[in-house]
Amino acid sequence: MMEDVVLEAPATRRPPERALLEIVEQTVRDLQPGAAVLPRIVLDSTLDRDLGFDSLARVELLLRIERDFHIDLPPETLQRAETVHDLLVAIARAGSAAPSGAQVALDLRQPGAGEIEEPATASTLLEVLDHHVQAHAEKVQIIVLADDTATEISYGALAGGARKVAAALQRAGLEPRQCVALMLPTSAAYFACFFGILMAGGIPVPIYPPARASQLEDHVMRHAGILANAQAVLLIAVPEAMVVARLLQARVPGLRHVVTPERLDAALPAADSASAEGAGPAPVQVGAEDIAFIQYTSGSTGNPKGVVLTHGNLLANIRTMQKVEAATASDVFVSWLPLYHDMGLIGAVLATLYIGMPLVVMSPLMFLAKPERWLWAIHRYRGTISAAPNFAYELCLKGIDDAALAGLDLSSWRLAFNGAEPVGPDTVTRFAARFAPYGLRRDAMTPVYGLAEASVGLLFPPLNRGPLIDRIRRDALAREGRAIPSTAGDATAQRFVACGRPLPGHPVRIVDERGNEVGERVEGRLEFKGPSATRGYFRNPAETARLFHDGWLDTGDRAYAAAGDIYLTGRVKDIVIRGGRHIYPQEIEDAVGTVPGVRKGCVAVFGSADVALGTERLVVLAETRAADEVVRARLRETIGRAVVDVLGEPADEILLAGPHTVLKTSSGKIRRSACRAEYEAGHLQARRLPLRWRLVRLAAGALALRLRAAAAAAARFVFGLYAVALLVLLAPAAWVAAVLAPTPAIAWRRSGVAARLLLRLACIPFAVRGLERLPLDRACVLVSNHASYLDGLVLVAALPQPYSFVAKRELRDQFVAGRYLAGLGAEFVERFDARRSVEDANRMTALVVAGRSLLVFPEGTFVAAPGLLPFHLGAFLAAASAGAPVVPIAIRGTRTILPDGRWWPRRAPITIHIGVPIAPALHEASDVFAAATRLRAAARAEVERMHGDGAGQ
Repeated sequence: MMEDVVLEAPATRRPPERALLEIVEQTVRDLQPGAAVLPRIVLDSTLDRDLGFDSLARVELLLRIERDFHIDLPPETLQRAETVHDLLVAIARAGSAAPSGAQVALDLRQPGAGEIEEPATASTLLEVLDHHVQAHAEKVQIIVLADDTATEISYGALAGGARKVAAALQRAGLEPRQCVALMLPTSAAYFACFFGILMAGGIPVPIYPPARASQLEDHVMRHAGILANAQAVLLIAVPEAMVVARLLQARVPGLRHVVTPERLDAALPAADSASAEGAGPAPVQVGAEDIAFIQYTSGSTGNPKGVVLTHGNLLANIRTMQKVEAATASDVFVSWLPLYHDMGLIGAVLATLYIGMPLVVMSPLMFLAKPERWLWAIHRYRGTISAAPNFAYELCLKGIDDAALAGLDLSSWRLAFNGAEPVGPDTVTRFAARFAPYGLRRDAMTPVYGLAEASVGLLFPPLNRGPLIDRIRRDALAREGRAIPSTAGDATAQRFVACGRPLPGHPVRIVDERGNEVGERVEGRLEFKGPSATRGYFRNPAETARLFHDGWLDTGDRAYAAAGDIYLTGRVKDIVIRGGRHIYPQEIEDAVGTVPGVRKGCVAVFGSADVALGTERLVVLAETRAADEVVRARLRETIGRAVVDVLGEPADEILLAGPHTVLKTSSGKIRRSACRAEYEAGHLQARRLPLRWRLVRLAAGALALRLRAAAAAAARFVFGLYAVALLVLLAPAAWVAAVLAPTPAIAWRRSGVAARLLLRLACIPFAVRGLERLPLDRACVLVSNHASYLDGLVLVAALPQPYSFVAKRELRDQFVAGRYLAGLGAEFVERFDARRSVEDANRMTALVVAGRSLLVFPEGTFVAAPGLLPFHLGAFLAAASAGAPVVPIAIRGTRTILPDGRWWPRRAPITIHIGVPIAPALHEASDVFAAATRLRAAARAEVERMHGDGAGQ
């Protein structure tokens, strides 16, 4: 618990804690000029880990505090203060120098545990969870229904389970920002694993387990592409899915571990053991711009599209939806939606977590087996909000007998969201009428629209309006793209349901093929932008480039606007254009699905290019169990008449196929593009292999991949052995030559010859670019990223003239490293003692002023994970104080060859980019600190630019 502090307020009469937080915030801003997002600053923020203050930045902060508070801080403050609260205590103890004024009593203790507030200042999902744990840890947040049992999960239990998973993942070698795939059903383990991955610093990638053995081959092929794209290093799956998991592991080289939640849990000590306290995860810094999870959308096997969603995206979407829905902690959300789908994971789980409302959740299989379980859960738990795709409402209409509804009360249900697929006008009307006797209000029916690229929600209708259905002329929409209202007696009219209006702060527009915005009741592409919008697809720059148009995100859907509402008409890629007419597959599929003998929901309509006619052929693919050719012929005729009834013209080709031929997404949507690809490749007409042979083909493919991986591993081993042997042979001679050299310049030249020889003999491609940019007539400060122990070696090989390495002081006393670096003329500096660190920084400034050029790794250390660590300020302060330019250098490839924690090298090319020198810009003599921060920001940005996507490799 924080101690009570009583101190005098500054002359401005601001509360001292507020004044201190403002000083810290301004200093952070000055340290990170131009940063779009700053770290959250509270009294518990640590100066180094949370706010990025190194020793020199602390000095500047303390100077500002002393100036604003008119005090002299105790000398030990520089070294001992770890948090902003520690600074507040130090201010209180420096009272003798404070100006006179009213005494302010400041109670810094946490508010009462019973006080519940919305986590309005939370910037990450972990902060949201922590907020609720601090406020009401024992409150139940999730109730998991399974058959006749109900498992309650409190906020505290959720956080505790997540901590155990996080610790196990870190012990398994998970590093920050690595992906972990979740192939788990709806269960208590799912929630612990999802948040555990976040706590460990990883990125969850939800995927779905195979539903049927017949889909195993397609499932493995699709998910192997997803996991390879995500570069997943670990897969968590239920024991029943271990066969699939092992097949996936064989096809994804980087997938190191496949585990079950039980094995993760068993790897930890018991919660009540003496060592349990130390078994928690190592803290990992997570911010609003970090990826919260990757939502893979439906796509082909070869080109998976992983929607990148940050913590900031998710919280922006949830907060905006909350206001539109008027949702509060007194609501109850009931869901059966799959947790690998955005509506189930974000709309149900994460949104309820943020708001603090209870979530009652069951598996999709429970719902599909008995749809009435969904409605009875709403009845039993007095659910007020629930959501489902259109098919679920249709299933309730057709799959529930009246006898199963006796006593049902749906009067508590105020928001029945219908989204994730086209909303059927008949469905919402009939559902409202069917369940009105059970208390359901018509205005509870709430058609909505969203997409993974917008986190989850984008369009919402006004509360309590009910569904709005528009009838338009079919011919005008098909041939002219205009949504003209039809007459009352028009039997061919098309009907679309209004999906609502854009969320506040998320403008939308509808554009034509040239990108020009269209008018009222004109169909076009729907685009949007806003804080919920993804920044793109994970490791897929080509698809990301196609996603954005002039800053607007293309939804891939066609729509028109009328009286402020948006009406969705269909997917751009699914619309068939035949003879200049736009044909919408959905209504044809619905009509064909009603034909007796056709499997409902198992019809795909798509277009296939007709090169001879320069248009598209209309193909109808329908599943049937009928085997007799006479029956199948009659079925084709009936399907043909159904198509004519809808379109007024026939289909070009009608294909009948066996069950499970029509490809679908994990959420049950028809994969029309994938069906078209199968059709054009001739696979739909080909006889499918029996299941046993498909399994043999999968196993053979996995074995071939294993053999190739083993061959690659053997080649890496041979190279590593050869490289280590070269190092053992060359290093002693190079060390002696450098140590015995009469001057650092000669030692540098000898070391450069040895380093270049080593790289050449090891057959490592080595290139240096920008040598002409090095200043030859004045002292400078070279700053380079740090990725590996090889960095010093390659810089010596690359730079033709000697520079003074700035190395950590603890190396000075080492016989091998210390003697060698001393021979090169290195300067050693303190990293841990704050006072000595400041003295060393002043010494570096004096060296530069005297004409010495320094070579610094401003990150101070390196880690195995790619990317740049924060830059320390010392090198830039020395350059600014001496008026010397900073030369940014980017090393690429050394982390691949020899990353942190590995001593067996791999072969990879090394490239060194030398950037344009950056001169310090001092606006006035006292502006050294500001000039140093500007230098640091500019140099770091230049290093990142020179690396591109490979920064820090």
